[in-house]
Amino acid sequence: MVNRSVIGAHYGLRDWVMQRVTATIMVIYTVALALFLLTMPSSYAGWKDFFAQTWVQVLTQTTLLAVFLHVWVGIRDVWMDYVKPTGLRLALHAFTIVWLVSCFIYSVKVVWGL
Repeated sequence: MVNRSVIGAHYGLRDWVMQRVTATIMVIYTVALALFLLTMPSSYAGWKDFFAQTWVQVLTQTTLLAVFLHVWVGIRDVWMDYVKPTGLRLALHAFTIVWLVSCFIYSVKVVWGL
């Protein structure tokens, strides 16, 4: 019997759990938002008042963070599986990180009105 050293074991499990947790957060937010929107008046003032509440802002920002983490795991796997040149793959990883961090910063500005 040959002993093999498995390098990087359990990274796949971590990513799998991350995808499931972030997807669950997104589903819960989507269902809750749909239920609230069905009971709200469909005026600009109603929407503005609803999204001005702190708990809605916290849930929205948490969900957006989950979206960004979900995207990172997914697109990183695409780059690792289908882009073979190491330099190009590294450049795509760096671009993706910069893009997602920029999206997160902009989401904070939009959600919290900063």
